[in-house]
Amino acid sequence: MLAAMAEATEVGEGYRDAILPNESWVDRHFERCDFTEADLRGLRTQGCTFTDCDFGKADLGDSRHASSAFRTCTFDRTVLAGSSWHGCSLLGSSFVDCRFRPIEIVDTELTLVSVGAADLRKTTLSGLRLREANLTSADLREADLRSSDLTGARLSETRLDGADLRGARLDANGLTQASLAGTLVDVDTALAFAAAHGLRVHFGT
Repeated sequence: MLAAMAEATEVGEGYRDAILPNESWVDRHFERCDFTEADLRGLRTQGCTFTDCDFGKADLGDSRHASSAFRTCTFDRTVLAGSSWHGCSLLGSSFVDCRFRPIEIVDTELTLVSVGAADLRKTTLSGLRLREANLTSADLREADLRSSDLTGARLSETRLDGADLRGARLDANGLTQASLAGTLVDVDTALAFAAAHGLRVHFGT
């Protein structure tokens, strides 16, 4: 079984067009490997690392990932619907025209991730680290972003209408560039929004 292979890192291996549905991989390590158009539906990973790997047009639908790292990987037109990510890292990875919904992301590192123009409506992203992420033109309407860290995130034309941003951290650029109609915020964010738009809030009689 593939899951029983030694922990040595596989470098530059080709898995293009591989048919590997419902595999279970534990403590496997991949670097610069090509998973283009691979059938990885239902894949289970535990403690695996993928560095600079290409998942273009791969099918990762209904896959499950726990404590695995996908660092600076490329996901181009990848199927991710039904997948779950628990305690993972997607640091610096790029997602282009991917199918996300529905997706479950819990306690996962998303710093420097690029998900521009992604459809993440009503997705739960609460408590996640999205520092310096590229969310340009992403659709996050009605998403749950409570207590998420969006410091330095690129939010130009990002749709956050109706999203829950209570406890979230956003900088002034994000508060002026994103669409925030009907967004639920706490007092601190409301004051930061006012300041970012040049308003002066007066407390008193």
